Amino acid sequence: MGFINIEIKARTERAEAIREYLLSNGAELRGVDRQTDTYFKVSNGRLKLREGNIENNLIYYERIETGGLKQSNVEMIAVAEGPVLRNILSKSVGVKAVVTKTREIYYIGNVKFHIDVVEGLGSFVEIEASNRFEDIPEERLRLQCAFYMEAFEIKDEDLVKASYSDLVVNNITL
Repeated sequence: MGFINIEIKARTERAEAIREYLLSNGAELRGVDRQTDTYFKVSNGRLKLREGNIENNLIYYERIETGGLKQSNVEMIAVAEGPVLRNILSKSVGVKAVVTKTREIYYIGNVKFHIDVVEGLGSFVEIEASNRFEDIPEERLRLQCAFYMEAFEIKDEDLVKASYSDLVVNNITL
């Protein structure tokens, strides 16, 4: 069953301040994950295989890339045989991009936070307010995301509208 995320991605040089805010406000650190996301060539949306030491999922999502709050419609399944699935999908549909990152994963309630260092791109923060595990209206998710943007002092010019895969494919450095 699918769910929605209301989310932002922003360039940041304030990772330590954001980390301190999260920890002093009761965030649960789920760990630091070394992730490789393989994006596949698909006709609609985005399909990626995430392989990490914490998260291992096949994720399909549709999202309009804008600079502000974005809504993603997500379908996701945990995978145990990542390398086998990556091989099958690579051969059958082809690889669009590979993104490697170190990701700190935090939660406060239904809101997930990432502090990312992406190879070749730099440091980012992501905020994802989700109704994955409970029925939360979209407007509340938008308010949650906006609240944390303000708390983290994220400015409009810090927002990144493109996916990491688009940045890698287009060789964009911010």
